[in-house]
Amino acid sequence: MAKRNKKFDFGDGNYYFEIKNTGLSSITIKRDSKKDAVYTYLNYKRVGKNCSWLGKWDGKKFTDEKEPALN
Repeated sequence: MAKRNKKFDFGDGNYYFEIKNTGLSSITIKRDSKKDAVYTYLNYKRVGKNCSWLGKWDGKKFTDEKEPALN
């Protein structure tokens, strides 16, 4: 597996999730509020995208890592 090459810094207090593409690439998406992040994440899940929830970045690690449930 290729080494992940992240070309940006995570912002403190922002929520992140990834959309995995075919192959080795993935797209990381950022939202400022949890409401917006959950809404966007669930929309990607509804259309069948392969997504993984990362959570809220606190400057050192991800918190609030529980994946939102699709209703």
